[in-house]
Amino acid sequence: MSDQYPSDSQGPDPTRPYGQQSFGQQPDTAYRAAPPTISPQEERTWGAISHAGAVAAMVFSAGFLGFLASIVVYVMYKDRGPFVRSHAANSLNVQISMFIWLVVVTVLYVVLGIVTLGVGFLVFLPVFFVPPVIAGILHVVGAVKAYNGEWWNPPLTPRFVS
Repeated sequence: MSDQYPSDSQGPDPTRPYGQQSFGQQPDTAYRAAPPTISPQEERTWGAISHAGAVAAMVFSAGFLGFLASIVVYVMYKDRGPFVRSHAANSLNVQISMFIWLVVVTVLYVVLGIVTLGVGFLVFLPVFFVPPVIAGILHVVGAVKAYNGEWWNPPLTPRFVS
């Protein structure tokens, strides 16, 4: 053997600090916790994005994917600050409420359409646009309030997510 690999030492060679590390638990750098807080400006921005993103997703998906932006912001930023958590939760609550309103409107639409022998299907068709329009208005107001740094709970919306 050469002097490069001494056979009688237990630890790493102090003259070679960049060699293989010793056995034991290695630091796991792949899974680090997210920073605990973000700046107030970032909180306001992400709070506004949770509402504005929901409106954009509603417009581009005909109302079907409006919840995606709210869920993404809520999952990513709920532990980073109370302001962004509150606005992302409010955004999700508006989306859940809109879904419930659409289910109620659908049931009423079918019942009234059958009771009126089909006339109700044409007369009550515009009612389907009411929940998405109300949700869009609530999201726009929420985005403005979040960007201005104001705490806000949307009306007509129970707190399903907090």
